[in-house]
Amino acid sequence: MGSCCTPDNSCSTNTVEISTATAVAESTSTVYAVAGMTCGHCKTAVTTSVGALDGVLSVDVDVAGGRVTVTTGGEPDDAAIAAAVDEAGYELTGRA
Repeated sequence: MGSCCTPDNSCSTNTVEISTATAVAESTSTVYAVAGMTCGHCKTAVTTSVGALDGVLSVDVDVAGGRVTVTTGGEPDDAAIAAAVDEAGYELTGRA
């Protein structure tokens, strides 16, 4: 147990983050330009669709900037990410 843990293990999310630190260190973040996003629903749709892909560790959507940052365990599969964005109803216009 780390010093951040309580006796009832209520910090289980912290434990998970610590255990995946090695994987995150070997990850790649890629920023894509995505057209058509205008609201929170757009953010949720893109996050869910892209986040479901194999190898995707996290997705950060900037609706106002039209940018989606995808963190993957290794090189991203641009074609799969573009297809997931398209499936969500938006258009990936390239790497930002």
